[in-house]
Amino acid sequence: MTILVHHLNNSRSQRILWLLEELGEPYEVRRYERDRKTMRAPESLRAIHPLGRSPVVEVDGHRLIETGAIMEHLVARAGNRFGPPADTESAIRYRQYMHYAEGSMMPPLLALLIIGKLGLLGRPARPTVQKMLDDHLDWIETELASRPYFAGYAFTAADMMMSFPLEASRARGGLNESRPNTLRWLTAMHDRPAYQAALQTGGKYAYA
Repeated sequence: MTILVHHLNNSRSQRILWLLEELGEPYEVRRYERDRKTMRAPESLRAIHPLGRSPVVEVDGHRLIETGAIMEHLVARAGNRFGPPADTESAIRYRQYMHYAEGSMMPPLLALLIIGKLGLLGRPARPTVQKMLDDHLDWIETELASRPYFAGYAFTAADMMMSFPLEASRARGGLNESRPNTLRWLTAMHDRPAYQAALQTGGKYAYA
């Protein structure tokens, strides 16, 4: 059965397209465009799910939300391809980063986005929030100094989960050449053929 992805431009749903390309799963994309003034998702997404957020994936008669949960479901459905590695340490890191991406790293990035929209009113808060994000970026830089991927020595769904916050950090959070290990990893992700195929399918993506 073909998987249906409700895909919003410049959103977390790009990672789901990437995973499906890596898995070689047949899928269909239903696109939605953000309002150019508010950058919010269109109301038509609320007809799909009451929260009106993306991604929403329809698979095997189920409608799923939340990027991490969707990824875990699709990975399990595909026989655990790109799932947790066999060794315990790598498996622990895999599960850690599957949740860290949204649970810990995205909040300061979202705060920076809001601060940017506040103009002069947001300036006093920016140094504090930027320091919070810098702590994350500094730690990630040390993590990627000793291994090529987040879980260990194999590419996994944890790398796909981590792509969005690090792309956003590159775009607006201060991630630059001062953190070469992180940029090396990000370049390697962007060079993957499945990533490039997902960009073609998903349309214009500001963070790539």
